[in-house]
Amino acid sequence: MIRVGIVGATGYSGVELIRLLAGHPHVKVANLYSSTSEGEALASVFPHVQALELPVLAKIDAGQMGADNDVIFLATPAGVSAELSPELVKNGAKVIDLSGDFRLKDGAAYTQWYKRQPAADEWLQKAVYGLSEWKKEEIAGAELIANPGCYPTAALLGMIPLAKSGWVNPKSWIIDAKSGVSGAGRGVSLGVHYSEINESIHAYKVSSHQHTPEIEQELTGQAELEQLIQFTPHLVPMTRGILVTAYGQLEKAAALSELQELYQSSYAGKPFVRLRQPGSHPRTKEVYGSNYCDIALHVDDRTGRVIVLSVIDNVVKGAAGQAVQNMNIMLGLPETAGLPLVPLFP
Repeated sequence: MIRVGIVGATGYSGVELIRLLAGHPHVKVANLYSSTSEGEALASVFPHVQALELPVLAKIDAGQMGADNDVIFLATPAGVSAELSPELVKNGAKVIDLSGDFRLKDGAAYTQWYKRQPAADEWLQKAVYGLSEWKKEEIAGAELIANPGCYPTAALLGMIPLAKSGWVNPKSWIIDAKSGVSGAGRGVSLGVHYSEINESIHAYKVSSHQHTPEIEQELTGQAELEQLIQFTPHLVPMTRGILVTAYGQLEKAAALSELQELYQSSYAGKPFVRLRQPGSHPRTKEVYGSNYCDIALHVDDRTGRVIVLSVIDNVVKGAAGQAVQNMNIMLGLPETAGLPLVPLFP
């Protein structure tokens, strides 16, 4: 069995990793780590996992952790992984980082958008951006994976085929995105207080969200042509889910059937992207608890725009599920291993 360690097991992404890995046929959760709950049982924090046989939460020691685990998932706040990951890799472990520390190749851009010092440039360049459907070959040979952000996962899966095709003006992209509250993590703050968010919806970090350069970087890399996006995230009063509505100005007339064929070709053989019927309206509820991204295409002949709808569960495909998918690819395991193939419904 593959020995897996999880740093940050007391957060939403960490405990979701445990839920998924508990059903993985090739993996054992060997070690759990926490900087705040050392020596405690995870069930004392999350009673819903009490039926699982899990190790107690241990202290973080990079040298020992590298020796004790084959793969380590880092579900940590920004800045932690930048210091921890190089030591873990040097001590023999493969690392999948769920924070944003290694997603941007440009350290100056990281400082601009995250307002903190970047990881060493050597490791920024070494890290492989883990968008599973589009980086499979690179992931397979990686030691350090930068797991994509939740918004970028939904946006990029919806937009990359069009960006690569050249059908869309590369500076016309507008992304309207809506996320459930779990995307903010388990920390307590007024911004996610029930009384503040219930019966309400609001935009935040307009023109300043840290996922903006991540989306542009990866969209540009795939298209081999600079892409410019306008990205506005919104918080909606639900626990899980992201809906991205992306708009692009068509450079030439395109029938909806042509675009549908483009996407069918792009995602053939990629088990976690489900292309819906043209003109349909996927809902976050239809991917709840799963690693799927559902995509639907629309064309507005009046404005000459293509509209792409994509939905994911932000805690699964947007975090823990994609991390497990990346681990499977990295280790040569079946890509779907440990990942639920039927979403929760209702």
